[in-house]
Amino acid sequence: MSASAYRLAPQTPTRRECDVEAALTVCCPACHEALGILTPAPAFSPRHVLACSGCGFHLSSEEGIWRALPRERLNYYERFVREYESVRAFEGRGSAASDFYLQLPFADTTGHNTWQWKVRARSYQHLVQDILVEPRSVAQRILDVGAGNGWLSHRLALLGHQPVAVDLLLNRQDGLGAASHYLVDLPELFPRFQAEMDHLPFADSQFDCAIFNASFHFSEDYLATFGEALRCVRSGGLIVILDSPWYSEPQSGLQMVLERRRAFQQQLGFPSDALTSRNFLTDDDLRALEETYSIRWRIRHPWYGLRMAARPWLAELKRQREPARFRIYIAETPVP
Repeated sequence: MSASAYRLAPQTPTRRECDVEAALTVCCPACHEALGILTPAPAFSPRHVLACSGCGFHLSSEEGIWRALPRERLNYYERFVREYESVRAFEGRGSAASDFYLQLPFADTTGHNTWQWKVRARSYQHLVQDILVEPRSVAQRILDVGAGNGWLSHRLALLGHQPVAVDLLLNRQDGLGAASHYLVDLPELFPRFQAEMDHLPFADSQFDCAIFNASFHFSEDYLATFGEALRCVRSGGLIVILDSPWYSEPQSGLQMVLERRRAFQQQLGFPSDALTSRNFLTDDDLRALEETYSIRWRIRHPWYGLRMAARPWLAELKRQREPARFRIYIAETPVP
């Protein structure tokens, strides 16, 4: 089967037409009208388009990626995507070699962001060993929100899960287009969607778990973003926030954001502030989510190494601002 061998089937396919357990129902991101069921297909058309009967939005698959952003939202994110891609390129993200992607998160063959990938690797190990604890024979459908180059979806697919990757970036270095490298050890690619966190193109209650993959802090509205993930996850499922910076005091987070914007302005000529994202979490943010959605966070503290553990004390000794800390947040969706 080809890299992007997925098509839209009729809304009610028979069991002979598709494996019901693997079917994914998509909906219009603009008006939430049901569009159809995404199933494996024996062949792939370079471009497949489905029109929404409710509002006329066209959900299209181009080069294997489903484009689920209405024109006005594409325009809204245009500056953010342009500047964010410049930032990521400056930071040395991506590679021309498949080996770079295949080894993530356990090694950064470029050497540009080794420390960060060590954090990602520890978070991933905790995720699969202590959170996704269903028996190996049980494949979970997992929504990878902020998938980037798809490394997490790749790893989950290797474990037998059914990931669906969502991101704004399409490029072949650091966005959804980079997932083509995973065909080295996957028979077919997981579904990929260009979509925004607050308007996901999926029908209700289809996922066992939604994971914000170093992405929740980019949200412009934490309550709206979490609520959208909650809509997509079945009752009793999980929502997990990985690798978002946390501060005990909001002033420290605000100072971090200011420092980064100043650095980007000096190095790249722009502050990278196209969105009104908070860019960090506090306990007040987490409590607001608990109170709004009647959930309770389980907070895990993986061991990220001595360097990470020593950062708060070193900062205090040097009279610097509080450094970001990383924790894992797990919430079980309410059961009626």
